[in-house]
Amino acid sequence: MKKGLLLKTSFFISSLAAIALAGGICAAEELQPLPAPVTNNAVTSVHVQGQDLVYSLMGLGPDKAWNSITNTVNAFNVKYNKWTTVRAVPGSGRLGASAVSVRDQVFVLGGFVPDKTGLQAIVGDVSVYDPIGLHWYRAPDLPTSVHDAAVGVYHDRYIYVVGGFSKKGPTNEVQMYDVETKQWQQATASPGTPVFGLAGAVVEDSIIYVDGAMKSPTGAKPGYVASSECWIGKIDHKHPEKIAWTKLPPHPGDARYRIAAGGSDKDKRAYFAGGSAAIYDYSGIGIDGTAAEPSPVVFDFNLRSNAWETVPVKDAPARMDHRGLVVTSDGLIVIGGMGKDQKVSAGVTLLPKGK
Repeated sequence: MKKGLLLKTSFFISSLAAIALAGGICAAEELQPLPAPVTNNAVTSVHVQGQDLVYSLMGLGPDKAWNSITNTVNAFNVKYNKWTTVRAVPGSGRLGASAVSVRDQVFVLGGFVPDKTGLQAIVGDVSVYDPIGLHWYRAPDLPTSVHDAAVGVYHDRYIYVVGGFSKKGPTNEVQMYDVETKQWQQATASPGTPVFGLAGAVVEDSIIYVDGAMKSPTGAKPGYVASSECWIGKIDHKHPEKIAWTKLPPHPGDARYRIAAGGSDKDKRAYFAGGSAAIYDYSGIGIDGTAAEPSPVVFDFNLRSNAWETVPVKDAPARMDHRGLVVTSDGLIVIGGMGKDQKVSAGVTLLPKGK
């Protein structure tokens, strides 16, 4: 591995200015921006040889056209506050993909590839990056090809892919991959409304997910509307394919699409940031023809109190079109996305986690 890519989250405070305080509310802090603006990029971090790397994978460039999709991968060195471009994801790139890290490997799952006619080819591709060997390889494809799903990892072994948009439309399936046996199987489906563009994470033995887009219950145009449903699923310790689902009350703020999400076992929280109340295509224009606008709201679900919490943030940037965030000991890293007026961002923001 290139020496310049290695980092430790413990260097956040020593290498970056401390998070400002204003009236007891922590402020967002801008880190070194991406080499180029990108939105709908898959985001994850991986722990390698005692250190951590933060990855931004694929996504859509500032032109927001079908042919501005990229397969570029960048890795962030927090110690030096610097991005470095690494080996690209094989293929032409895709949107709506999800990323997680398991056993020191980066998994990129699903997504879609649009063409100039507006058609979207949904893919079941699972590409895996080895940060030590610096190479990509293929894992078994998703049984059901989806894009815009929520993902999480349990016990550094099982990957859960929740919901998403399949060739038959939105789904409430839960697909589980065992990294040890290299096999997929169906886990207990969510009883919730089938959705895509939902946001979620696995924290300890719980899958928490929120919102997304669902079919319009009236059948009227636009065909999809924001879902306000929030769910928690308890994973059976002995049979991880069995999940006991419970509906949660609505989270703080409006129901939103493509919120950034990530979880922390240490904090016992699932974190959520940004998103948009509108359901939109990759141009950032809502399917009803109006422009989508981003939200600055940050919130979490606290497993200790079994309750939602709003995270007050001074100067939180409003962004949407996210495919994950990274939780560190010093805050939440949100990378890229779309800002005001659907502008594709190169911004990298450290958000406080609250108390």
